[in-house]
Amino acid sequence: MQCDTLWIDARLATMANVGAVAGVGAIDRGMIAATDGRIVFAGPVADAPFFDAANVVKCDGRWITPGLIDCHTHLVHGGDRSAEFELRLAGASYEEIARAGGGIVSTMEATRAAGEDSLVQSALPRLDALIGEGATTVEVKSGYGLTLAHEIKMLRAARQLGSVRPVGIVTTFLGAHALPPEYRDDPDGYITAVCEQMIPAIASAGLADAVDAFCDGIGFTAAQTRRVFEAATAHGLRVKLHAEQLSNLHGAALAAEFGARSADHLEYLDDDGIHAMAAAGTVATLLPGAYYFVRENRLPPITLLRAAGVPIALATDCNPGTSPLTSLLLTMNMAATLFHMTVDECLTGVTRNAATALGLGHEIGTLEPGKSCDLAIWDIERPAELVYRMGFNPLHARIWRGQ
Repeated sequence: MQCDTLWIDARLATMANVGAVAGVGAIDRGMIAATDGRIVFAGPVADAPFFDAANVVKCDGRWITPGLIDCHTHLVHGGDRSAEFELRLAGASYEEIARAGGGIVSTMEATRAAGEDSLVQSALPRLDALIGEGATTVEVKSGYGLTLAHEIKMLRAARQLGSVRPVGIVTTFLGAHALPPEYRDDPDGYITAVCEQMIPAIASAGLADAVDAFCDGIGFTAAQTRRVFEAATAHGLRVKLHAEQLSNLHGAALAAEFGARSADHLEYLDDDGIHAMAAAGTVATLLPGAYYFVRENRLPPITLLRAAGVPIALATDCNPGTSPLTSLLLTMNMAATLFHMTVDECLTGVTRNAATALGLGHEIGTLEPGKSCDLAIWDIERPAELVYRMGFNPLHARIWRGQ
């Protein structure tokens, strides 16, 4: 059988058969074959047909996982918020800073002042850090422009990232992220603008793969979020939600009602929300970087999510205010240490379940025939090392679409 590239003498963590050896679909003597950027074989050498490959790569016993997936980031933005970090160190809360004009609105001002090319250039170092640790797909949200023109600018900048780097970019419209100053006394009026102006224009331009919102005490109400979801659905866009991060407005249950791909954060998630997510197949995306950075002390209900069979994804939540994190490896370590997640849960959280959270489970996230040949090849002795180490990057090679 002909193929473009053959990776031999490898150990595989396929993520496709959790429950096998090592819990991540481990194959001790494995091989991967790819043609036209797609996997045509991934499995034990003993089960492989004969391949006539144009390129043979000897892995010398290294481990291969699917390329890592960061399924929740705010990678594109202007400025930083290191000054607010100092305020928090002095005792100010996230809510106090936001209500005083800081927080998301301060990043909005810097983002509005930046041009599209400037946004691309400032995002590249953050993207490169993720790529350098094996990330092959990254979701990027808007939400710091808060006008149609500036939200479009952000989404275009995000799409540009995928043209200047070998990485898959998924874009999410997050117009309902915060209330811009011009609508300070009219939140419903702003939601009307999001629903009647922004979503139709962005859907028509094909700039967003999904629509997100921030449903919380300092964000938008459940009723306002419902309006956003109804508009997104009417224009053929799937939804996601920042839910139950700082309070419980029952956003996760609302998201599940609309078949959301994911509900994210979830520290204040209740039983009803968990059961609704389980029934809808909505992924729980947990963000330990934000939990750590804002010194949250209420854990997401991991045990209940497990018991209900809700898939759990992990992401960096890379953003300037509450999670300036650009490492999925450290994200996994934080999830294990702070959230008491297992190694297997962490590894599937940045591969298979992260792909599901983006609606791309058919395309990426596992090592299986037919899927995109997105690989991370690691200088490790066992997969647990990817979760165990801090500040150490054992990536040997990264393959995106077979290259």
